[in-house]
Amino acid sequence: MAPKSDNTEAIVLKFVNEQNKPLNSQNVADALQKFNLKKTAVQKSLDTLADSGKISFKEYGKQKIYLARQDQFDIPNSEELNQMKEANTKLQEQLAEQKRAVSEVEGEIKALQSNLTLEHIKEKDTKLTKEVKELEDKLEKLRGGVTLVKPEDRKIIEQMFSEKISQWRKRKRIFKDLWDTITENSPKDIKEFKEELGLEYDEDVGVNLQSFIDLLPHSKKRPRGQ
Repeated sequence: MAPKSDNTEAIVLKFVNEQNKPLNSQNVADALQKFNLKKTAVQKSLDTLADSGKISFKEYGKQKIYLARQDQFDIPNSEELNQMKEANTKLQEQLAEQKRAVSEVEGEIKALQSNLTLEHIKEKDTKLTKEVKELEDKLEKLRGGVTLVKPEDRKIIEQMFSEKISQWRKRKRIFKDLWDTITENSPKDIKEFKEELGLEYDEDVGVNLQSFIDLLPHSKKRPRGQ
């Protein structure tokens, strides 16, 4: 026995939102065969959901493409991503300063060893060796990603940054799928069509997703291309 109309719409809406990518009625009907739904019922539900504004749709010739409403999802804030990039730049500057400090201390050790008595050299060597060790430990922490902020603050920032990157990656994939579907059989020149619509890729405005992904802690990174 096939599901009732309201139940069919609920099933279709849930599937479209979960997929969150461009779909046609055949895609949806094929995926929902396990619910014993006929394509005509799926098509009717998609049109009803689109007419009521619960999902979005675009018409390309005789074909309709359906997509989950994007305003129900969190949108990455480019300003926050830029703040993360600035924070990383400051940490790199701190790292460079620590390297310079270590180099200066090592230079001072060499200078003292050439001018002081053996006893003084041993005393200075012990003191400066300790200072070098402390600076190297601090430098190693910076290299390992330990920042000079509270652990709880860092965790919040990393979580927020990771979520924004995830949303950015997801939306790039959604756009690519939709764009490929739209342009697959289009007679127009792709570049001219893009300019006509006023579209800009990340690279067009000097932004690169991978450069932000590279800022993530190693355990949260995903392989390139995913």
